[in-house]
Amino acid sequence: MDESLSTPRHPAEIWAARQWQSAMEPSLARFVKDEALRGELLQRIYLEARLANLPPEMVLAVIQVESAFRADAVSSAGAVGLMQIMPFWIRELGLPADDLMDPWRNLRYGTTILAHYLAVERGDFTRALARYNGSLGQTWYPERVMRAWQRHWRPPTGGDRVTVQR
Repeated sequence: MDESLSTPRHPAEIWAARQWQSAMEPSLARFVKDEALRGELLQRIYLEARLANLPPEMVLAVIQVESAFRADAVSSAGAVGLMQIMPFWIRELGLPADDLMDPWRNLRYGTTILAHYLAVERGDFTRALARYNGSLGQTWYPERVMRAWQRHWRPPTGGDRVTVQR
């Protein structure tokens, strides 16, 4: 397992992750039928999003729009996997042996790329999402992701949400 995902965490963070996973599981069930895979996918999405300092719900929305949670998806432009990563990113971020069809590697690339664009755009989600999609200057893609985020992946509401400082 990736060392960054296996490091001990604060109990409040573990509790928050479990609460989030329970809240997101019913929405993901329509895309991922296998319960064990669904649980592992949610855990990985949460951890990778937190590692990249992204809202995990936004990562879910991007995956929904990009691949409908199909790890084997390949676009007509050549984008691959859950988060539809273009192969040129291997030269930029990784190693020649990296397999973008591996859903966990794909998540790492996707969240890293999205976090990079969010930093470039100084926190502007619309512009960061447009860059991620290669459609900067247009809003159709960010609007699709934001719509998916609002409709399917809203975080639990109420005072029971825990924020852990790192």
